Amino acid sequence: MKYLAEYRDPATAKKLVAAIASITTKPWNIMEVCGGQTHSIIKYGIDQLLPNAINLIHGPGCPVCVTPLEYIDKALAIAQLPEVIFCSFGDMLRVPGSHHDLLGLKAQGADIRIVYSPLESLTIAQQHPDKQVVFFGVGFETTAPATALLAYQAKQLALKNFSLLVCHVRVPPVMEALLNSPNNQVQGFLGAGHVCSIMGYHEYLPLAAHFKMPIVITGFEPVDILQGIYLCIKQLEEGRFEVENEYRRVVKEQGNLPAQQLMQSVFNIVDRPWRGLDNIAAAV
Repeated sequence: MKYLAEYRDPATAKKLVAAIASITTKPWNIMEVCGGQTHSIIKYGIDQLLPNAINLIHGPGCPVCVTPLEYIDKALAIAQLPEVIFCSFGDMLRVPGSHHDLLGLKAQGADIRIVYSPLESLTIAQQHPDKQVVFFGVGFETTAPATALLAYQAKQLALKNFSLLVCHVRVPPVMEALLNSPNNQVQGFLGAGHVCSIMGYHEYLPLAAHFKMPIVITGFEPVDILQGIYLCIKQLEEGRFEVENEYRRVVKEQGNLPAQQLMQSVFNIVDRPWRGLDNIAAAV
C-alpha cells in the first residue's frame, strides 16, 4: 500500500540504522513528543537498534495520559447524572479518576457511549431531546478541529441539549515548558506529524532558534522515525539548530488554515494543568 509499505521496509530501515551509527560520535538525548511515536518505537524495537550513545526520552505523553485527575473526576461526575448521555472516544473509558473510571460507571448503568466521530454525538442529541448530551473533547491539536466543528454545527442546528467538556491541549507550550526546566536533558525533538498536519511547524521555528534545539517533524512508521532520528543527530553533530520536516507527504509549514481558523473561532487559549507536569501556560 502506497505511503505505508515503503515506510515499513526492513531494508530501508537497516540502511537508516547504519547511517545513524556512522554519524554518531557522542551521546545525545532525543525526545519523541507523541505517545503514538513511542508506541511505534517500542513495537518495532527501534530503541534497541540505535547506537548506545542515543537515548530516546519518551514524553511528554499522549493527551489521554496527561489529562489531569480533576478533569477525569469532572467527567465522571457528569456521566453519573441521570439526565445525561455522555459521549467519548473509547481511549478515555479506562483512564482512572479518584474512585472510578468511565467504563466502570457504564457497567453500573450510566449512559456512556463510545463514538468514533464527534459528529455522532450530535445525532444522539437530536434523537434524545429529553436528555443532555455531553461530548468529552480530548486530544492534541489533531482532534481539536473536529470538536470545534461539533460546536459550530450544534450552534447551526440550535441544539439546546448539547454540551462539551473540553480537555484539548497544545503541544508547543509543553515543549517550551520542558526546555525551560532547570533539569532539562533534551537536546533534540521529534515533532508529532499529526499535530503539524493541522498546525504546521511555524510555531516551532522560534523554539528551535531560542533554545538552540533541532526539531524534526516525523510520521509514525519505522522509516519515518528512523529518518527523523538521523536528521536530528546530523544537526546535533554539525552544531545546527533548525526545524526540518521529514513528514513532507502530509505536513506543510502553515498547516491546515481552515482548521486553524475554525478552532480560533470556537476556542479560547488558557493555562491548563497536565498530569505529571503541573500547570502549563497557554496549553489549551
